[in-house]
Amino acid sequence: MPTPAAAKPARRDLANAIRFLAADAVQAANSGHPGMPMGMADIAEVLWNDYLNHNPNNPGWFNRDRFVLSNGHGSMLQYALLHLSGYDLSIDDLKNFRQLESKTPGHPENFMTPGVETTTGPLGQGFANAVGMALGEKLLAQRFNRPEHAIVDHRTWVFMGDGCLMEGISHEAASLAGTWGLHKLVAFWDDNKISIDGNTDGWFTDDTPARFEAYGWNVIRGVDGHDADAIKAAIDAAMSETGKPTLVCCRTTIGFGSPAKAGKESSHGAPLGKDELVATREALGWPHAPFEIPAGISDGWRAGNTGLVREAQWNDAFDKYAAQFPQLADELTRRSHAELPTEFAAAADAYIAKLQADGPVVASRKASQMAIEAFAPLLPELVGGSADLAHSNLTLWKGSKSVATDDADANYIYFGVREFAMTAISNGLSVHGGFIPYDATFLVFSDYARNAVRMSALMAAQAIHVYTHDSIGLGEDGPTHQPIEHLASLRYIPNNDVWRPCDAVESAVSWRAAIERSNGPSCLIFSRQNLDHQPRSAAQVADIARGGYVLKDGGANPRLILIATGSEVGLAVKAAAQLGEDVRVVSMPSTDVFDRQDAAYRESVLPSGCRKRVAIEAGVSDFWRKYVGLDGAVIGIDTFGASAPADKLFPHFGFTVERVVEAANSL
Repeated sequence: MPTPAAAKPARRDLANAIRFLAADAVQAANSGHPGMPMGMADIAEVLWNDYLNHNPNNPGWFNRDRFVLSNGHGSMLQYALLHLSGYDLSIDDLKNFRQLESKTPGHPENFMTPGVETTTGPLGQGFANAVGMALGEKLLAQRFNRPEHAIVDHRTWVFMGDGCLMEGISHEAASLAGTWGLHKLVAFWDDNKISIDGNTDGWFTDDTPARFEAYGWNVIRGVDGHDADAIKAAIDAAMSETGKPTLVCCRTTIGFGSPAKAGKESSHGAPLGKDELVATREALGWPHAPFEIPAGISDGWRAGNTGLVREAQWNDAFDKYAAQFPQLADELTRRSHAELPTEFAAAADAYIAKLQADGPVVASRKASQMAIEAFAPLLPELVGGSADLAHSNLTLWKGSKSVATDDADANYIYFGVREFAMTAISNGLSVHGGFIPYDATFLVFSDYARNAVRMSALMAAQAIHVYTHDSIGLGEDGPTHQPIEHLASLRYIPNNDVWRPCDAVESAVSWRAAIERSNGPSCLIFSRQNLDHQPRSAAQVADIARGGYVLKDGGANPRLILIATGSEVGLAVKAAAQLGEDVRVVSMPSTDVFDRQDAAYRESVLPSGCRKRVAIEAGVSDFWRKYVGLDGAVIGIDTFGASAPADKLFPHFGFTVERVVEAANSL
């Protein structure tokens, strides 16, 4: 007689595997958040076993669904899912939760753990990243899909909690997602009414479903987050929606199954405790030891892993697509591998050389627009826009087409006044793949976006953050709009390249560097006012890309070195003309890039034998002490600005040839 087939595990048992892996890992680490994983386990089990289109054997498969855990403090939910689904995340990795150099850090990090799409933890940002991913799928589908060839066809699923929805970024991102009609975006709201401080009735009483309906979302209300059939019905309804993103409102119990802590804030951010874990095992009928997953339950999870088949089917479909549309297939392949077009480098060289020969005197924000006009036709992956400042940031170019349309070449994003979501959406576009995103606002408003810039750097996302109106040079709008501390603040973010070019040539080089930088973000800082063109040799033009270089030599043993960025480079050049031939001028458009150069190059630019140095920049002065030392001088601004025309403000704050000469002579 044939051997009877093993009984399929109950859905609750499959979900309990998540619960206890999470609770046991938090207990072992004596740190973490067990409540959310225990509360969302049933939703996660249904989604991952019945709907998620992915391949654990190849986490980077391009047409996979994207899953984002916006409430990233519940990271053990995602780690348990990845382990159970067959990703390269072992039980020992789970036992090593929150330990040094483990693959299971306290919050999901996309470069630490296979299968984690984006780094989350700061609440609400993962949701905004997911909006960027869904926008990426929409734009790629518009460009590459053809009748009978839906070669780009995947969904973005995001889990989020009450805290994500309290954050203002959730309003910004949800509004844009509704406007763009991102129907392949499905968000699950973990409506458990608990945050760290307790029951949210005292601080979160929004009518969230009505709010999302007002944004233009499809809203599925009142889903029991512990009923697999109800969850399945909600997901089916979400997948049938073809015009709007969907919010699935799931009523859950935080810490589900814990006799003493379920439904209470005590289960949110601390281990359940050994005795309570024993009681929870008994309550949920889970007799297994910590980190023990019975073979039947493990098989029940992996039986749903048809990832190899899914990817093989897609590869076969792609081969048929490539045979019919070879150029489109080549472009999609190139972009999915983050490779620049082969002709880009030569074209960029030619454009920069022409700029140096022509010598335009323009504001660097205008030079930025000129660079976009030159580079964007070569780069269909370049997608971006501005936070309602397109005509001030000068981000529009002749080929701009709004992403709010169905145009196959849609590439321009009108973000509206949403600096934070704008930046986080750019991060989502970047980690989705196939794009080099850029965004823009005034430099002073980088404060609104700063945590998302920090996340760009942490997850090494190739996002280009354009900031114009870089100093008191913006003039009459006054101190509310005049950045002072912002350059230093951005430079202090690790892995964040900040460029402040002095003319059109340096502006083009900074754009090229940002486009070619694949392991982190770049902040490009541009002026409102016109900047003088600086004469250079071909060798000097080449050295701009090194972040700092000798613009005026001053001989083999200069008596004095003037260091400047942006609009102040022209001031340094004029002062050097009065100070003598043995004065060197160093243009330092990117201190971050310069600091990465080898010691020999840095010594050739800033010889240690010359201690008489003056740094000049219209920003806080202390940052420059590392280059001029205690013996040098810094001409900067350590107060807020003022409202007046720019040509009145610069002398008022001491940015004059006379003051530079005076500071130099005082040394």
